[in-house]
Amino acid sequence: MATVGLYGIAFGLVDQDQKLITGTGKGLGKDGLYVVGRADLGGKTANITGLSGTPVKKYGFNRVQAVDIPQAEPSVALDINDLNFQVKQQIKGMINDQKGGYTDQGIQAHVAMLITTQTLDRLHFVYYGFGDGILSEAGANLQTDTNAQQDVDDTLTYTALTTDAFGGAAYKLYSDLDSAFDKAHMYSEVFGGYVLPTSPAGGSASGTGSGTTTH
Repeated sequence: MATVGLYGIAFGLVDQDQKLITGTGKGLGKDGLYVVGRADLGGKTANITGLSGTPVKKYGFNRVQAVDIPQAEPSVALDINDLNFQVKQQIKGMINDQKGGYTDQGIQAHVAMLITTQTLDRLHFVYYGFGDGILSEAGANLQTDTNAQQDVDDTLTYTALTTDAFGGAAYKLYSDLDSAFDKAHMYSEVFGGYVLPTSPAGGSASGTGSGTTTH
């Protein structure tokens, strides 16, 4: 099955038990979720690698008898155009001195993340869920403007950790192509007990601090 485009990225801070942290100042807003939206100018790429381990051949009697495939160790290279400054520092684990300064004191923030793409006909959604992981920023390539503005995107690397809700796996794949797909259950699993709000009409919506809705 092929997919097309990058439809959405959502983050949530989780505690040591992989439960969603909520509340302004502790979590990423009142309900704990932050959906990258129009205020962030959207996301460019979410390059996911390591969805399966490197195969290891097992030899016997001068031939390959079996292949062992270690557990997946995914990482995601994210490129977001203009990620909210405070959210970016929170998900990196930077410490706020309450005077406008942020320092790296080696305290890693644990972050759940949901990435959404679509099927080629754009009628269905495919989701990559990560229940726990660490985000890092390797550098910042600052450049002078010439005859054009030189933007520096927010580029972060997400290293996935194993997630209890996934049975110890590092990621989980979801899609509404499956007739049994339960969107609320997906959000609860990925974001450590998050309760997806329901609209008055009975549909599902995800309210966030960015003022957007994710599918």
